[in-house]
Amino acid sequence: MKFSVYHTPEEVPDQGQPDCAIAIDVLRATTTMAAALDAGATAIHVFSDLAMLRQASEEYPPEERLLAGERGGAKVEGFDLGNSPLDHTAAQSGQRRLFMSTTNGTRCLQRIPTAPTVITAALTTRQAVVNYLDKTQPTTVWMVGSGWEGTYSLEDTVCAGAILHRLAEQFNLDLKELAGNDAAVAAVSLYVQWHDRLLDLMHYASHGQRLLRLNQETDLSYCSQLDVLDVVPIQTQPGVLALQV
Repeated sequence: MKFSVYHTPEEVPDQGQPDCAIAIDVLRATTTMAAALDAGATAIHVFSDLAMLRQASEEYPPEERLLAGERGGAKVEGFDLGNSPLDHTAAQSGQRRLFMSTTNGTRCLQRIPTAPTVITAALTTRQAVVNYLDKTQPTTVWMVGSGWEGTYSLEDTVCAGAILHRLAEQFNLDLKELAGNDAAVAAVSLYVQWHDRLLDLMHYASHGQRLLRLNQETDLSYCSQLDVLDVVPIQTQPGVLALQV
């Protein structure tokens, strides 16, 4: 397996595609997607455009859908939920479809929809993603951070590094053999520096600071956890994610 890390969707090459693409938005879209599916949501439909989201959701009765919208870290007015993983419980999300639009995470997914396999990752699902990669053994993997409106985000890169570090450690693999670009090595270096202080890193991150200004300290704490969910959201058709089985 060869892993290339792209810090933002804008860095993704225009030519070619990997065997597997991994979308990462630790704060908070891919963390929230995993939490929703773990709580029993049947599928997640992702959109950049809010009007298109509303229109698509109307194909399902109200009791079978949830609308989750976030812009600038805050819930979109008129939507059921924002973008917090802590919103999702079995009572809230079980047996419902989540129609979701966020500032960065959904845009990231829409940059890599044609790869043969598209999954999402978060710190909370690191081990589950490692196990999936070990099972499927894709030859080439692109790990794409969502960033923030086109700029680099610490939390997405440290998540990519956490996955690569765990792969190398668990299966006694050489990082030189795993790394497909220099950004992959840099991601592992960032993780090694901060692996025991991930919540502290969230406080340094510019988006973490935005969330703190919105009184989202509990979300930062949740999103900084490693290996707490055994789920891998996988794209079943463009723009739709469900549990990997």
